[in-house]
Amino acid sequence: MMIRSAYRGGRRLAHVLNRCHRSSSSAAAAASSASAASDKNIICACECPESCPQQCHNLLDTDRQHVIHPYTSMTDPLPTFPIKSAKGIHLKLNDGRKLIDGMSSWWAAVHGYRNPVLDNALKEQIESSMSHVMFGGLTHKPAVQLTTKLLQLANNIQDDSTDYHHFTKAFFSDSGSVSVEVAMKMALQYWFTLEQPSKTKFVSLRNGYHGDTLGAMSICDPVNGMHSMFSGVLAKQLFVSTPTGGMEEDGVQTIIEMKQLLEEHHEEIAAVVMEPIVQGAGGMRFYHPSVLRKVRELCDEYNVLLIFDEIATGFGRTGTMFASWQNESTYQPWYLTEGSSFSIINSEDKKISTNEIVNADILCLGKALTGGYMTLGATLTTDKVAHGISHNGGVFMHGPTFMANPLACSVSLASMGLLTSSPWEERVRNVENALIEHISPLSELDSVREVRVLGAIGVCELKEGLDRDGMARIQRALVEEGVWLRPFGKLLYTMPPFNCDELEDDHIKKIGEAMYKVVSSKPKA
Repeated sequence: MMIRSAYRGGRRLAHVLNRCHRSSSSAAAAASSASAASDKNIICACECPESCPQQCHNLLDTDRQHVIHPYTSMTDPLPTFPIKSAKGIHLKLNDGRKLIDGMSSWWAAVHGYRNPVLDNALKEQIESSMSHVMFGGLTHKPAVQLTTKLLQLANNIQDDSTDYHHFTKAFFSDSGSVSVEVAMKMALQYWFTLEQPSKTKFVSLRNGYHGDTLGAMSICDPVNGMHSMFSGVLAKQLFVSTPTGGMEEDGVQTIIEMKQLLEEHHEEIAAVVMEPIVQGAGGMRFYHPSVLRKVRELCDEYNVLLIFDEIATGFGRTGTMFASWQNESTYQPWYLTEGSSFSIINSEDKKISTNEIVNADILCLGKALTGGYMTLGATLTTDKVAHGISHNGGVFMHGPTFMANPLACSVSLASMGLLTSSPWEERVRNVENALIEHISPLSELDSVREVRVLGAIGVCELKEGLDRDGMARIQRALVEEGVWLRPFGKLLYTMPPFNCDELEDDHIKKIGEAMYKVVSSKPKA
């Protein structure tokens, strides 16, 4: 392993600042649109308000008055942009503008939109069989086939074998957040059935995010996370410091705190819950895989279960099928921090060995599970946990109405097949290299603290967080540049559809140029 400098001193993206922009008349029209819309307390996304169909105004007006969107005010919400269609790497607005999707619809649409393989899977399922059937007392082919596929992937089985060496069971739910709830309930029932009912606490990392349902919220960061206002009603959990960076030494304090916490409280701790390698919505932080191995050893030593939340990172996003498979030879993050840069480069590529994988007792999956087509979560576990829960006839107490929905299972199975049959690893490396090339200039800006890249994840962390108006301004400016990103807090980041056939270096370049332009200037409201 060696450290490689990647900073191009003094580089300025003149070509970014000299790009062709819309004419002044279009800009005036857009300003007029915003002004006209403000009279009705709406924001119109169209460039030419005089030609905007009334239905567009009506849609936006109704949306603003009655539709509740996530993470925004219910009375003064952030602007929304009416979408007409999505295909490949692009989103098409009602006014005809096309945006490069740099978000994969919150990291889920890894193959892009209107993928013919996934489209056909849904059509065939609904035409040949059924759209839904309850899963209590019934089963169906899509669910059984998907279970087999997921267990093969999670156990790193390269053929059709069902000789699973670790994960042996799968529970399907509605979403990623619910898959975390299921994992927590599995851990609690496991210890209750084994007559250790005092083991009810969970340990997680500061700056973590695991979902918006009550149980999941309790293991998100209680101070710096999104759910501090609910602290009075959430279960009280235990937390340790998150690693301070991507190097191995940056995780030392985390392990020290974890060992001390488990040593003192293991009799009341059911499980440790972690997002492997990448903390997602809690800050898009990267940390070294040695932390996973050491936490696994501590959990074994103190008789505590380990839960990995791979909802954001599962299915290739970091360069390995699951982020928890990363090790010292595969983990290659790239950083530019206030003028100082480094990346971890390994001298040779190394295949993932099953013996080297750090396995959790329970694995949570979602988002890219269906390629972004339908909502579905999965919670995988082992014979140890399953037999523990059902010891002496116990049953697992959870059953979502739409669990194992046949349509969702069918498209998920197609998505898994499409991923494994494609050159996805090479594509992730290509996206990673393009991100390093095209977002690195952001580090030159005084307002930027750090730029970092890992796999198909590119992050620009600002020195100061964005307020509501700042986020709205940057969102509009990005749309004007033909790019769809969703900034929050101090972060402007991209996680593009890395396995979309249409994705090219030029798309990443345009994303990087748009990020540079909106961060380097103060867009007008």
